[in-house]
Amino acid sequence: MSGHSKWANIKHKKGKADAQKGKMFTKLGRELVVASRASGGDVNDFRLKIAIDNAKAENVPNENIQRAILKGAGGADGTTYEELRYEGYAPGGVAVMIDILTDNRNRTAGEVRYIFSKNGGNMGETGSVGWMFEEKGQLTILREGIKLTEDDFMLMALEAGAEDLETDEESFVVYTAPDALEDVRQALIDQKVAISEFEVCPTPQNTIEITDADQARKIIRLMDALESHDDSQGVYSNFELSDTLAEEDF
Repeated sequence: MSGHSKWANIKHKKGKADAQKGKMFTKLGRELVVASRASGGDVNDFRLKIAIDNAKAENVPNENIQRAILKGAGGADGTTYEELRYEGYAPGGVAVMIDILTDNRNRTAGEVRYIFSKNGGNMGETGSVGWMFEEKGQLTILREGIKLTEDDFMLMALEAGAEDLETDEESFVVYTAPDALEDVRQALIDQKVAISEFEVCPTPQNTIEITDADQARKIIRLMDALESHDDSQGVYSNFELSDTLAEEDF
């Protein structure tokens, strides 16, 4: 069992402000359109199923979800979104990856490059940090809904097919092989476990521990700025905060 305070944990701790809800709806809507277009609107397609569940978890209205699925399946309105992954470094040599959905590659590349430079980072070439990550399934479960001890929950997750488990004061994060994510998710649901979020995304093979508070603030400022970009679908990094800094409110 590992217990790192990584970006996903920090982001959850920071919470989601109401002001960000409209932007979140836009991002989720884009992913629904792209997933639907790729699957031809097949709601049994795994990527589209993830997109639908994530939209429902954020309380996106059902009519919005259905409209996005129909839009993707029919290729309506002529807008074509391109999926991109940018890579770079945060202060201190921390690796950063950002998944993008955009209808204007050149505009987005310039804006992302500016965010990196403005916040003390550097945007790199494709592959510059990607080798430090591997694709993993991730399921987030809030502690408040779990009656089991950590050891018992870990055992349940492993028996369901999980590869690893991370914990913090508010949640469990279960890691799986990408093609095992749905089976593990269903096994946990069968055990009455409420899953807050799930996705397949880049996971660092090793992490860099940050012990300096000023450096931590700079890294988190960059991560926040990338996360807030309109075309951003997810931001990933290989840093973790020391136990002391994990208690700080960034």
